[in-house]
Amino acid sequence: WLYGKQICLFYAFCGVLFGICSLSTLTLLSIVCCLKICFPVYGNRFRREHGQILIACAWTYAGLFACSPLAHWGEYGAEPYGTACCIDWRSTNENAVATSYMVVLFVFCFILPCGVIVTSYSLILVTVRESRKAVEQH
Repeated sequence: WLYGKQICLFYAFCGVLFGICSLSTLTLLSIVCCLKICFPVYGNRFRREHGQILIACAWTYAGLFACSPLAHWGEYGAEPYGTACCIDWRSTNENAVATSYMVVLFVFCFILPCGVIVTSYSLILVTVRESRKAVEQH
């Protein structure tokens, strides 16, 4: 990494922040779509203010995980080839705290969002299929 330790930390922080925020936003969008299509009684109550609150929650959620290595729960560092910076995956071999961060990050920033997205869109597909069958019967 050519630009020094501080720029490396900033670069890695931005990568984690924007990556988690992106996945969190997609997760919340899938939930909103599911509510609108599968549960219209609740989905029709969704207003602009609710969207603003959800966006703030996505940024807060991402910020929590992105700031954790800065507070020494996990670490940021140069990638093995030294061309970019990200979460220091090698520190998990030496540090139990870094390992716990990686496990929590994997569960709450990958498994949980992906599970929610798959579930939401599966419910949408089931609802659309049932609606199609109902229309065909009439």
